[in-house]
Amino acid sequence: MKKLPTIGFALAGVVAIGLTGCGLGSGTSTDSGSSSDEITGEITFSTLQLKPTFTDYIEGVIDDFETANPGTAVKWIDVPFDGAQEKISTDAQAGTLPDVINLNPNFAQPLEAQGAFVNLDDAMPGLSSKFVTGAWDAFQVPGEDGSFGFPWYLSSEVTMYNSSMFETAGLDPNSPPATYDELFADARTLAGAGADFTGMHPALENRFITDLGRMGVPLMNKAGTEWTFNTPDAEAYVAELADLYQSGVFPPDSLTQDHAKETEAYQAGQIALFPSGANFLTIIEENAPDIAKATNVGPQITSEGGPTNVSVMGLLVPKSSENKATALAFAEYITNAENQLAFSKIVTIFPSVTEALADPYFMDDSDGTVESKARRIAAEQLPDAENIVPVQFDDRIKAIVIGKVQLAMKGDLTPAEALDQAVEEANAVTAK
Repeated sequence: MKKLPTIGFALAGVVAIGLTGCGLGSGTSTDSGSSSDEITGEITFSTLQLKPTFTDYIEGVIDDFETANPGTAVKWIDVPFDGAQEKISTDAQAGTLPDVINLNPNFAQPLEAQGAFVNLDDAMPGLSSKFVTGAWDAFQVPGEDGSFGFPWYLSSEVTMYNSSMFETAGLDPNSPPATYDELFADARTLAGAGADFTGMHPALENRFITDLGRMGVPLMNKAGTEWTFNTPDAEAYVAELADLYQSGVFPPDSLTQDHAKETEAYQAGQIALFPSGANFLTIIEENAPDIAKATNVGPQITSEGGPTNVSVMGLLVPKSSENKATALAFAEYITNAENQLAFSKIVTIFPSVTEALADPYFMDDSDGTVESKARRIAAEQLPDAENIVPVQFDDRIKAIVIGKVQLAMKGDLTPAEALDQAVEEANAVTAK
């Protein structure tokens, strides 16, 4: 089984940048950018925690770009996730953002809303047709025209499960759940098997709002100004979560735990089901080879006819850049089909351009490995996937919503009370 490097996909723990209401630095202009200017001179390019694992790849792309465009120079800066929020905030207010900056939609949205980035729909008409629609739409501001980010690498969730535990519980190890009803039924059977494992982990911080979206619950109004998820379907889902927790299908200490603890529980053989990004297969193999041998994969859990979710990383060009032509050209170059396909062969991520996604590499699982199977399943999901979680679901909103759901799962609030209170308090924060 070939090992691939891991990548710190920030979508599992997105952090909103507290820039709402803060003015940007004097370097911000109203220029929408132009792709007709000469491509020359130096630019700065900032990524999120890609060194040192992907240094050779990034530096190779930079060298190729500089060779293809004589007179250009790209200065690469890599920023660790820890402290990225503060650095981007400081740079934005000082007008010193890099010429090309790597952000996820939640990181980018506060600055997009303030008009900090070049509108690609204006600067590069027709560019959107090259990208997976759901990824392109992830860098739009609710209620406003335009899109502001080149989608870069993507992640699509699959359902990992321990096939040995399935057999112990009397379940078909070749029939993973595909819907929420099947997931919860299997989880109850696994928890009731009388073995030393339980069904699954709730990982509320990372899954709850995404699950509602996959179930077709309207999370916000069309303008993106008010939360609307206190619906009967959402009440039924919270009631289901409460029953799963109180009946022991979830581990007893899991109520306040996040995705990292869910990963640890799966690797420790404490839970049988693990819906997550396909890139986590490599982590499981590195940390728990016996669990990896028993692991099989199925499709992303969704409701009948409901959307699948895609996590997106992107590249944005600030209006404050003094060399927008070269910055736009470089962002387009590193996100082209050839370069994204090469990146996807280094680590289990997926390209955002449809030309690269159509490559046979993503559909060939003839080697029989669980990695190639997961890659095929995830790639098949992407053309119709959406970035479900609203960019307004920042740490403040998350704390409110998850806190209320936890109270409902303990029986301290009814599902209706929890959701009504969550919507009311979240709307008060969003309206500020």
